[in-house]
Amino acid sequence: MFCRTPEGVTLAWARSGHGPPLVKAANWLSHLEHDWQSPVWRPLLERLGRQHTVVRYDERGCGLSDREVDDLSFEAWVEDLEAVVDAAGLERFPLLGVSQGGPIAIAYASRHPERVSHLVLYGTYLRGRLRRDPTPSDREEAQTLVRLVRVGWGKDSDAYHRVFASLFWPEATLEQMKAFAELQRVSASPETAARIVEGFDRVDVTDLAPGVHVPALVLHVEGDARIPFEEGRRVAATLPDAAFVPLPGTNHVLTLEDPAFGQFLHRVEAFLGMDGGLATATRAQGIRGTGPRGLDELTPRQKDVLELMARGMDNASIARHLSIAPKTVRNHVSSVFAKLGVGHRGEAVVRARELGFGKDPGR
Repeated sequence: MFCRTPEGVTLAWARSGHGPPLVKAANWLSHLEHDWQSPVWRPLLERLGRQHTVVRYDERGCGLSDREVDDLSFEAWVEDLEAVVDAAGLERFPLLGVSQGGPIAIAYASRHPERVSHLVLYGTYLRGRLRRDPTPSDREEAQTLVRLVRVGWGKDSDAYHRVFASLFWPEATLEQMKAFAELQRVSASPETAARIVEGFDRVDVTDLAPGVHVPALVLHVEGDARIPFEEGRRVAATLPDAAFVPLPGTNHVLTLEDPAFGQFLHRVEAFLGMDGGLATATRAQGIRGTGPRGLDELTPRQKDVLELMARGMDNASIARHLSIAPKTVRNHVSSVFAKLGVGHRGEAVVRARELGFGKDPGR
């Protein structure tokens, strides 16, 4: 679907999934069609779509939206979000801001508090790179990245693949690096990508954030190589009604293999699934869905296995600790996943710790 901004820029937007709406503010690197074939965004879109009707769009200059545009200002990016929300006919909704989409989401919530029910902010910031009291070295590094984007964006070269992937996806495999490069190629031209980077480096919504009285959940990977962890903490500390969730890992873009992937989804779903918002979100994370009921369904041996998983043991270590066969452990782990309603080990560990496992070595 397409809509037009007041100045006449055509934006591509789409709905996917089932359930109540969740609007995703646009961030750098997207293509509405290609995203479904790419390991970069497809896993997140699929999982969010199990609980929500996700409304997303390609920002101006990118993907299926108008590619040749003069105005790539922050004000224009916020107006793009306004245009898409109006085109979708949404009155009130939770708003997701990932990376550079975070400041856009905060600015939108500042202007339209009556329309935003919850803010979910991942891997984001209030201040762009050149608004963080940069040193001369910081400025040179920022300029070097812009120059590198202009000459190497989307090129079929392992050297460029590794440079760009190391910033967003340091744990990526070679195939994932190539997928990331392909997303670069189809999402924007090198010149537009460079202009977008320059624009986001100068964003600053520090003055807006204290006035955003919307329940907010701020999540940030501790070793994020693209957006410093401290910037995520700053976001949560500045928003009046925010909770902060640190996530393990180094990837700015989460993959299915990341333990943080399941933790992110669980926290977000719990936060958005409660009408009481932030005040009940922490409690909800322990009881939503199959929480206590799933725990009651576990056998004593399955609880032993879950306890050791929560302590960080792998299957082989659990087998040795309990003096049982590794295959038996695998069977127990599969049963635990099913009874707790989780998709993989990372989610199971998060759920287990919220239910009190892994805290008492003598348990």
